[in-house]
Amino acid sequence: MSADATSEGAKRGAFSSRKVFIFAAIGSAVGLGNIWRFPYVAYENGGGAFLIPYLVALFCAGLPFLYLDYALGHRFRGSAPLSFARLSRPAEAVGWWQVGVCFMIATYYAAVIAWALRYTFFSVNEAWGDDPETFFMKDFLQTGDVTVDLTLVTGVLIPMAIVWLAVIVVMVVGVEKGIGLTSVVAIPVLVVAFLALVIRSLFLPGAIDGLEAFFTPDWSTLTHGGVWAAAFGQIFFSLSIGFGIMITYASYVDRDTDMTGSGTVVGLANSSFELLAGIGVFAALGFMAQSQGVEVGEVVEGGVGLAFITFPTIISEATGGALIGVLFFASLVVAGITSLVSVLEVVVSAIRDKFDLSRGAAAAVVSIPAALLSLAFFSTASGLYVLDILDYFINQFGILLVALVSMVVVAWSLRALPELADHMNRRGSIKLRLWWRLLVGGLVPIALAYLVFDSFRTVVETPYGGYPTWMIAIFGWGAAAVVMVAGYVLAPTPWRPGTSLDGPDETADEAPVDHTEGVAR
Repeated sequence: MSADATSEGAKRGAFSSRKVFIFAAIGSAVGLGNIWRFPYVAYENGGGAFLIPYLVALFCAGLPFLYLDYALGHRFRGSAPLSFARLSRPAEAVGWWQVGVCFMIATYYAAVIAWALRYTFFSVNEAWGDDPETFFMKDFLQTGDVTVDLTLVTGVLIPMAIVWLAVIVVMVVGVEKGIGLTSVVAIPVLVVAFLALVIRSLFLPGAIDGLEAFFTPDWSTLTHGGVWAAAFGQIFFSLSIGFGIMITYASYVDRDTDMTGSGTVVGLANSSFELLAGIGVFAALGFMAQSQGVEVGEVVEGGVGLAFITFPTIISEATGGALIGVLFFASLVVAGITSLVSVLEVVVSAIRDKFDLSRGAAAAVVSIPAALLSLAFFSTASGLYVLDILDYFINQFGILLVALVSMVVVAWSLRALPELADHMNRRGSIKLRLWWRLLVGGLVPIALAYLVFDSFRTVVETPYGGYPTWMIAIFGWGAAAVVMVAGYVLAPTPWRPGTSLDGPDETADEAPVDHTEGVAR
């Protein structure tokens, strides 16, 4: 690409190189779920045997879907709504639905990062004392009855404000100097910190017992459909696919970039980190089980419980526990920040594409309301309950459902897979042949449809988490419906002047376009 083109791309804020793009994409994919979700899901679904359906899901669903997201963003050079609009004007609503999902995720994701930030400092003197569960639930979060209590919790409010301030600065600075630089610095730091945690955990007494529990295969589980569904679900959640992030990031990349090769690097890096997380977490759980004289299975937990109850217990019992705690919670903070930035960028990019706003104005319009909603709901005494409901329903009936709809629209309604495959094959080292179209148009939608149906059936039969019906209706079904309706409300609004809804010329020597910057000023 010419020097002039490079200068223009830099001015518009595109990623300066393939390396920066890959780091940013890895930063988005590697998040809290890699650390606290994968180890638990793997253990509960066959241990070492789970790696077989997991790898099948990665290569047959995760990577093909990732290539689809890359193809949309890289071919049509826009945010999720603009890319879908350039593919077909009526499809724009799907892109806005993805934007709504990302905005909703951002509001509660920041809360968990804030908890991890506070616990990084709690680890130094083991502030939770002898009862980490009571400390977390009652002393730190100040939770009470399952209801909406808007009493502000200062211990959560302050770190959450700090998280939002840092994220807003990154968003205002832009794509290359904000998101790109953050990812290039943060991902190596994350890997080094987590490697140090894993190495320390491996030398704890009982670590081998934990690893045996994690890796010992239960081959009988391979005949259970639920195990395969869990593998596909983990891949969809983990790779940040299907809800606009990778479409947006791909639109910032040079036309000559090998996107299929880059996607493969991102997917394998993400799965490698998940495996590393499993080793570190289960080595620590093995130590905890031995110190308490119980089986590893009796101390295994996932999600919030693993991070803020189980790990503090391990920290209190281990020699040099403060170091383990600082490394663990700092890793959560770094992984969370890079993912939160990517989620917000989907919204900022879409707003800049649609309306004539500067980068700073768009970042403020998106980030400040998200921060205020986040602080208002999730730094309160009922924040944990609202977060739990919202997270489940947005994941199951936001991310998975919009991913399913987008794939059906692209593959079956618009029949756009041949065009997208041709685009990726022009520069890609991995060629998307018939196998890709069969997977994206067949296997992946079927897997997604099964996951969505199974989740719907489960929630209908047993109200999620035993929460009151009114809370599930508002923060569960209501939130999932709002992001869907928002997509169809925003789609008809006119695009900013000068926006072309025709796809860019494939033969042009085009500079990397950052559509969040709009028309060059």
